[in-house]
Amino acid sequence: MAVPSTSITTSYDVRSFLDKRLRSTLSLASAHTSAMSAFRSSRIPLSLLHKPFFIPLKDPSILSLASQIKTHKTLSNKPKRPIVTAKSNGDDSADAGDRIISAVCYFYPFFDGIQYGKYVITQFSPIQTLIQPLVPAIRVFKSFPLNGFLVFLTLYFVVVRNPNFSRYVRFNTMQAIVLDVLLIFPDLLERSFNPRDGLGLDLMMSLDSTVFLYLLVCLIYGSSACLLGQVPRLPIVAEAADRQVL
Repeated sequence: MAVPSTSITTSYDVRSFLDKRLRSTLSLASAHTSAMSAFRSSRIPLSLLHKPFFIPLKDPSILSLASQIKTHKTLSNKPKRPIVTAKSNGDDSADAGDRIISAVCYFYPFFDGIQYGKYVITQFSPIQTLIQPLVPAIRVFKSFPLNGFLVFLTLYFVVVRNPNFSRYVRFNTMQAIVLDVLLIFPDLLERSFNPRDGLGLDLMMSLDSTVFLYLLVCLIYGSSACLLGQVPRLPIVAEAADRQVL
């Protein structure tokens, strides 16, 4: 049986089309292979293709600016310690009444620890002359054993915890109270170790004299600063007083 001519023509066209597609694909693959070979044989390192390209900045002005920015960031990240300044309510300086009350409060720890000056007072006559005007007040303070405790309660609950008083008065009163509370430690040490002679007695005399002189300096500095309207910050006790006064 004879095959129609239309079928033969169609089969020939299909084969021609497939041959053209195959040759086109092979030519593209050959071109791609040639390009890759040329790329690999070039002098450009492949490592540069996987890393970003940076231009070094060697300008002194740019380096100085970068250093200033880094220093500023370092300083800004440091924690800042809050500074608390005691002042009277709404005023830049305390009035006369606040100054007097604050100055008188510093006599409380001095009167309560006057016994630590028994060695210094007997050896130095200028200190005897300085203490002589305070002897009547000291005798009244020491006349009753609970006077010190009663004064402590009065100052703490009537003055420190009373918002009607200015912060200036409450801060200085709290400093005097904290200073008096610290006297517990030398008192306990003196009761625990009571040497009669020798090196132990010399150490106890030195401790008592140091405590007394510290109380005397705090009295003079604290009272004088208050009378001048300034804020005395006693070593050891000022930070504790700041935390207690709201």
